[in-house]
Amino acid sequence: MVRKKFLRNVIPVLSVLFFVLSQIQCGTNSTHAIKVGKGPHLFIDDYLIAEQSFLTRTVNNPAKLSEPIVTGGKKGDDNFQPYLSVIKDPESGRFRMWYNTSENMRQSHIGYIESKDGIHWLSPHRVLKDPHKIRFNCSVVDRGVNYPDKKKRFLLGFYYKDGLMIATSPGGFNWKMMADTSVLKHNHDINSLHWDPLRRQYLAIFSNRTESKFWKGRLRIPYESVSKDLLRWEKPWMIITPKVNAPVEQGETQFYSMGGVLCRGDLLIGLVKILRDDKNATPGKTAKEMGDMKRKAAGLGYTVLAWSRDGRTWQRDYEPFIPNNPLPGSWDHAMAWGDEQLVVGNETFIYYVGYAHGHKVARFTERQIGLARMPRDRYVSRDADLNIGTLITKPVILNADSMTVNANVDDVLRVRLLDENGKRLKNFDWFTIKGDSIANPVKWKKSIKSLKGKPVRIEFQLRYAQLFGFDLWE
Repeated sequence: MVRKKFLRNVIPVLSVLFFVLSQIQCGTNSTHAIKVGKGPHLFIDDYLIAEQSFLTRTVNNPAKLSEPIVTGGKKGDDNFQPYLSVIKDPESGRFRMWYNTSENMRQSHIGYIESKDGIHWLSPHRVLKDPHKIRFNCSVVDRGVNYPDKKKRFLLGFYYKDGLMIATSPGGFNWKMMADTSVLKHNHDINSLHWDPLRRQYLAIFSNRTESKFWKGRLRIPYESVSKDLLRWEKPWMIITPKVNAPVEQGETQFYSMGGVLCRGDLLIGLVKILRDDKNATPGKTAKEMGDMKRKAAGLGYTVLAWSRDGRTWQRDYEPFIPNNPLPGSWDHAMAWGDEQLVVGNETFIYYVGYAHGHKVARFTERQIGLARMPRDRYVSRDADLNIGTLITKPVILNADSMTVNANVDDVLRVRLLDENGKRLKNFDWFTIKGDSIANPVKWKKSIKSLKGKPVRIEFQLRYAQLFGFDLWE
């Protein structure tokens, strides 16, 4: 009797448990589906991907203009450092750039210049009055026309003495210090200030010289901190380090920190400046032949991509996104360091600073600002060639009315929706896409609006095509 009573009580409980486990195992528990809303959703990483085959992940280099857009030297625009900020003014429509001009080896000023198109900049530049003595850096954040305190709409972040200094301005010209001392201390002279719109907080990324058992010496390593009010900052944490086993990073790999943080969908995308002070840009040349009379190597640098989905932890590539120019004698032969990104219509503009011969060579004349352009959001693609490639997402909840696909298709790409178990979904069968567009419209028999709240999977099949991601629209 006791045994029968026990079984009557236990069997229903076990049945419920096995049902829940089976639902989770086959992916039908909608609480595990990823909610995706309006905006771009990029295949820069594998976050959305459940399975893929016959696809290659490719980092796509933006197309550089052949000549600098802002020059170095007192006879030019006097760019001095690899730090800048560019904003498109929402009222005038003009592009505005702030950058470091030179005083001496350890002191900068703030240069200012404007453009009608973000490409051609109108000389002569202006040198703004310093709110405080400035060593390096020039991070400008526009808090928008609706910011309550009009006198403090613009922020300027820079380094002096022992850390991050911040000034405010009503229009980006006349700056007033927020505090007389640094608001965030760090031991190396590189920092940048950003706004994270997803978590509605300020983000500081900066360099500390750091020792570790994983590398030799005190290397320049990027750290991060966040703040809600710009005065109280969380204890900083390390976000990027050299990859010991990556062949491309064998030797002395350091970082000139990270800048150009841009929000795209649920991603923050940043530009990491790689520094190799143990190499020369021209193979076979000595440091002296490159123009550096004091060091063993003149140095070279390039930019790699980094991204974060929580605003705190970052993944990065090792393959160059903006490579230094391999052609000796070119203006960006030694360094190509990205520091700003801006979405301009159907393109992404990436502003970078090029050095001609080396890290410390002709610093007052050879450091110049360039522009690289690409179709919007085309950082990384999933590429298929002869064999048909397939990509299936994890279960997602599409909170939108319509979808477009960012793809470059030479042969064919098609897309359909599956239910959360991977079975064909009625009215959402294969839709074929051809051609090259950042927004190929997808038109199924029914609108995806009818699926709101229901977990689905997106399946792509492609041949001789590049798939960058998809956008959801309301």
